[in-house]
Amino acid sequence: MTKQVQQLDRVIIRFAGDSGDGMQLTGDRFTQETAAFGNDLSTLPNFPAEIRAPAGTLPGVSSFQLHFADHDILTPGDAPNVLVAMNPAALKANLGDLPRGADLIVNTDEFTKRNLAKVGYAADPVQDGSLAEYRVHALPLTSMTVTALTGFEISKKDAERAKNMFALGLLSWLYHRPTEGTVSFLEKKFARKPDIMKANIAAFQAGWSYGETTEAFSVQYEIKPAEHDPGVYRNITGNVALAYGLVAAGERSGLPIYLGSYPITPASDILHELSKHKKFGVRTFQAEDEIAAVGAALGASFGGSLGVTTTSGPGIALKSETIGLGVATELPLLVIDVQRAGPSTGLPTKTEQADLLQAMHGRNGEAPVPVIAPQSPSDCFDAALEAARIAVKYRTPVILLSDGYLANGSEPWRLPDVASLPRIEPDFAAPGQEDFQPFRRDPETLARPWAIPGTAGLEHRIGGLEKADGSGNISYDPANHDRMVRLRQAKVDGIANDIAPLAVDDPSGEARVLVLGWGGTFGAISAAVRRVRGNGQRVAQAHLRHLNPFPANLPEVLRSYDKVVVPEINLGQLALLLRGRFLVDVIGYNQVRGLPFKAEELQGVIQDVIDSE
Repeated sequence: MTKQVQQLDRVIIRFAGDSGDGMQLTGDRFTQETAAFGNDLSTLPNFPAEIRAPAGTLPGVSSFQLHFADHDILTPGDAPNVLVAMNPAALKANLGDLPRGADLIVNTDEFTKRNLAKVGYAADPVQDGSLAEYRVHALPLTSMTVTALTGFEISKKDAERAKNMFALGLLSWLYHRPTEGTVSFLEKKFARKPDIMKANIAAFQAGWSYGETTEAFSVQYEIKPAEHDPGVYRNITGNVALAYGLVAAGERSGLPIYLGSYPITPASDILHELSKHKKFGVRTFQAEDEIAAVGAALGASFGGSLGVTTTSGPGIALKSETIGLGVATELPLLVIDVQRAGPSTGLPTKTEQADLLQAMHGRNGEAPVPVIAPQSPSDCFDAALEAARIAVKYRTPVILLSDGYLANGSEPWRLPDVASLPRIEPDFAAPGQEDFQPFRRDPETLARPWAIPGTAGLEHRIGGLEKADGSGNISYDPANHDRMVRLRQAKVDGIANDIAPLAVDDPSGEARVLVLGWGGTFGAISAAVRRVRGNGQRVAQAHLRHLNPFPANLPEVLRSYDKVVVPEINLGQLALLLRGRFLVDVIGYNQVRGLPFKAEELQGVIQDVIDSE
């Protein structure tokens, strides 16, 4: 059957079902094939915190949204063009995001009276006309999968579980996705279970064949590859990019990487990934708790490795005393905080930007540390390298603020030329010094020497008690304490002279409104700014990577605009810092829903501010 092929420039697909329906795997496989095809893409996995939430309930819904296009895109999309709903709960949880006229693929086998009642449907929405404004494709996906797997030596339960592969095959046909990678993936994933492997491959191929032969889908869609700069690309999540950045930091510094970590959502994948790279001199230690993890990392730095610890907001609270010890001992330490919604346990699998003030001030005493934040999943690689550079050069703990959206989201990443990455020079103290002074500072950086323990002539005291400037002897002298506090602060403040000035995107140079963001809001802000400019309005944009210290030109930038809008996924933490530091009355826009901003909502906010001029 020959079917019409329609060209599209972009599509947003959302797979949704129970947390046990394999929606994350389905979305990931579709994403990998889309990346291989050459489209630009951005993803938003969204899943419950429970390992297995109650089946068929709203809290148990897991979804995966993918935006892919033939041009440069910045976000996973505001609303899906296609929703695949594997049960009534998935439909009800996601229907509010579906625009009129969108495609809705529904697994009717799961729309039983019991499942409908679980989520408050008095009648079947597929049958009662309430979905008339959508293009509904009501398909018995489960029973079609079971039928396709007749004759395979697997249980009915295992056959039913393969329905996600049937759905993946159907969507792969519908949008002209390659299939070879998924077949190869299934062969490797189920290599030890050949019957399950063959059944999943058969289900995937049956879904493709159904799309090709059925009259239910008369049109096939094609999205051409995007134009990318020349190079080798791969799809990458923020956590994996961050892990690779740490490996690269070890290679470029010549230092062994030591990760002390306690598993915590959404940071655990960094530990998982780094544990695969022993051949690059990476050592990983899964500690019994957060405090042991950061203690081991700081001890590794004392011993001449680059110590790293990974966590989320609750772990930062537990690690705070040892981070303060790192400030006092003036040793390099990377503290990776993949932020999640709080307080306390909060929403462990949802994103937030609410740890900024904790990163800035969450330690006893005057304990300043540099803070940096990546802006996209692939940028996590560069941010990790930059954090390592600062930590090693200035002998200080550095907090890197990623977030759940960046950590789990993915996008294409061009592999860098490793030889072109910046060198990081440890500059260990030379052995055999007659008058070694452990706190004699570099006049440019104010960093103290990094002396490997056990090196002849470099013996010195270590610990949290205040040290005398220069000699490093324990000191209770009030004037010395005042001097050491100011030196540690001046060291961090001086980093502003070693980072790039804040870049402002203001094409006309005539904008009166600046949108200033940080961290994972970059994509949504950039997409919103594009829309506002597309409507003929002038607006400037800047995005902060370095949050402590701020870039040296930030005060000048802020005062160059009549109004400064600061969107944050918190209640205004950066805005508070900007008002207090620079006396500029910025306009905050704040949402804490556990979700990234939508470009459309930020477009409205920016337009309202422009209109009020």
